Amino acid sequence: MMEGMLDRLLAAYCSPTLAGIKAGSLVACDRVLYPDLPLRIRDYQRAFAPRGFQFEIVCACRERFLLLVYHRDRLAKQLRDERAARLLDHFGYPAGQDLDALLYHLKRRMAGCDSFPHEIGLFLGYPYEDVEGFIRNGGKGCKLSRYWKVYGDAEEANRLFDRLSRVCRAVVSRVEQGESLLHVFAAA
Repeated sequence: MMEGMLDRLLAAYCSPTLAGIKAGSLVACDRVLYPDLPLRIRDYQRAFAPRGFQFEIVCACRERFLLLVYHRDRLAKQLRDERAARLLDHFGYPAGQDLDALLYHLKRRMAGCDSFPHEIGLFLGYPYEDVEGFIRNGGKGCKLSRYWKVYGDAEEANRLFDRLSRVCRAVVSRVEQGESLLHVFAAA
């Protein structure tokens, strides 16, 4: 039962990443419901690592864990983009370093920030224009708001949001019918 709950949570929030549509996904896991999450994600890590996916707790507080699920190569490529690298440099990320160094800095920012580090959108595969626009405008004045606030191409974002929703619904439906998350994506 508990394994099914975690599969459903990951299906609802991480399917677009596991399906290869986004570089990363972030999901909050309540410590009361998932007190052993650090142990449980090892099974997911072993199962999905051969396909390039990582499951990493990026923040742990008394109430919850924040779990980042990402495709290693895709995320590394996205963060090497010149505009993304400049924005990360602005927030003190180590310029020219590898993905592990960037993730380490993200974790430190999450642990030490009074507010949420909004550059995390780059780690989640959001378009640069949307991340930069959100930071510049303080979250106000966006063109569209669904999975994230859009400051760039709203029409393209709407098509992507529809695709993300379809993937999430399909995967959640299969998990609710008894399939494991591993089976859904191994069979995909």
